[in-house]
Amino acid sequence: MNKEQLFENIKKKHSFLCVGLDTDIKKIPKHLLSEEDPVFEFNKAIIDATAPYCIAYKPNLAFYESMGVKGWISFEKTIAYLNNFYPDQFIIADAKRGDIGNTSAMYARTFFEEMNIDSVTVAPYMGEDSVSPFLSYKGKWVILLALTSNKGSHDFQLTTDENGERLFEKVLRKSQEWGNADNMMYVVGATQGRMFEDIRKIVPEHFLLVPGIGVQGGSLEEVCKYGMNKQCGLIVNSSRAIIYADSTPLFAQTAAEKAKEVQQQMAEQLKTIL
Repeated sequence: MNKEQLFENIKKKHSFLCVGLDTDIKKIPKHLLSEEDPVFEFNKAIIDATAPYCIAYKPNLAFYESMGVKGWISFEKTIAYLNNFYPDQFIIADAKRGDIGNTSAMYARTFFEEMNIDSVTVAPYMGEDSVSPFLSYKGKWVILLALTSNKGSHDFQLTTDENGERLFEKVLRKSQEWGNADNMMYVVGATQGRMFEDIRKIVPEHFLLVPGIGVQGGSLEEVCKYGMNKQCGLIVNSSRAIIYADSTPLFAQTAAEKAKEVQQQMAEQLKTIL
């Protein structure tokens, strides 16, 4: 999926919502545990219910890998279901990979060739040769960690060098030598507020993947005020606030209602550019 297709989907749905599939078998409704594959059945129900209101899904690999082979099978089935029945949805493998070049090439092969996923989150710490293998796939995206939403982000990402440049700014500037606005996005946490202004000075045209609204307390209005560009430029993720809003057999219906609430808020924000 290219940048123009992504923006067309945003315009069509009046939404830039990404639903995070952080599926924990210890948190899903108990009645699903009797199913052969409870995690996939949960994901399938969530996807069917929320697809009208979002433009992307982001399964977090840790939740699947924690269950070993069974979890990986659930993950593969979820990706296949999205590709087969919801091909307009942008799929993000939240894997936070990044290693020496030949290892990164294998990670890229896994997600882009074997599983046909649109994008993968990548850690930039090891530099260009750890990122470039992911960028060699036409039509696929690298989503580079830049300024994250967790408290510990301040430990390194906001540290400054002798010229006053913060580490996340160095990541943004240096990575422009590796990719561009057509194959690279950045993770920027919703809790960072006005910092989006500083980010947009460096990467005005790139899409930003924004976790942290909902349970983590980020403000959608603030994100849009400082982070939105003329093509929206935002994919805003919500996970727990949507998928775990209800633990009864009506969980999918409740998830749809929560997703619709966020979509309606996003429709209001999009009026400034559409």
